[in-house]
Amino acid sequence: MRYSIEGTPLPVVICQLENGESMITERGSMSWMSPNMKMETTSGGGLGKMLGRMFSGEALFQNRYTAQNGDGMIAFASSFPGSIVPVTITPGNGVIVQKSGFLASEESVELSIFFQKKLGKGLFGGEGFIMQRLSGNGVAFLEIDGHAVTYDLAPGQSIVVDTGYLAYMSESCTMDVVTVPGIKNVLFGGEGLFHTVVTGPGQVVLQTMPISAVASTLMPYFPQSSGN
Repeated sequence: MRYSIEGTPLPVVICQLENGESMITERGSMSWMSPNMKMETTSGGGLGKMLGRMFSGEALFQNRYTAQNGDGMIAFASSFPGSIVPVTITPGNGVIVQKSGFLASEESVELSIFFQKKLGKGLFGGEGFIMQRLSGNGVAFLEIDGHAVTYDLAPGQSIVVDTGYLAYMSESCTMDVVTVPGIKNVLFGGEGLFHTVVTGPGQVVLQTMPISAVASTLMPYFPQSSGN
């Protein structure tokens, strides 16, 4: 598989597949393709993985696109202003991704839900705390909301991230969800109830314009229903 990423601020990744090569996506992200690309809707690994994807906010089924009778082309476009980042997955070197960040990948990449050690806080921590694990072997394409900022964390080094700004991290990193200290900070600080603390070793990639933050900013400007 060869690819090129084109366009800003709404990029598209255009993939050139050899005969028999396949790619998967979960959200109907295919934008255009050559006529010889065959689509199949699959469970992507059985009932257990289907339920895991549902719990993480993704679709129950995956779409597999395969080049048949020769080389093929398929394109996957971003759904929000930002960037598309290619990530190479190898055995033992997977990544943990925000639940809306997966765009598409080679078929050899496996998707599963990522559980927090403190599941209760993970469930109530809001956007960005229920995530996906990408493992296996191959290239995955991830959507970044806004601009991507990368930090390489040393063993034991941490960074505190506001809700929704964590795009993805190496699976070698650990993550904890902590409450914002102080009732005054919670009520008047405007930063929400929870922060994410990511600890190395590994790479963490942050995004500057999470869609949840954009929605919160725009909400006051939309007319409110009177309920009548």
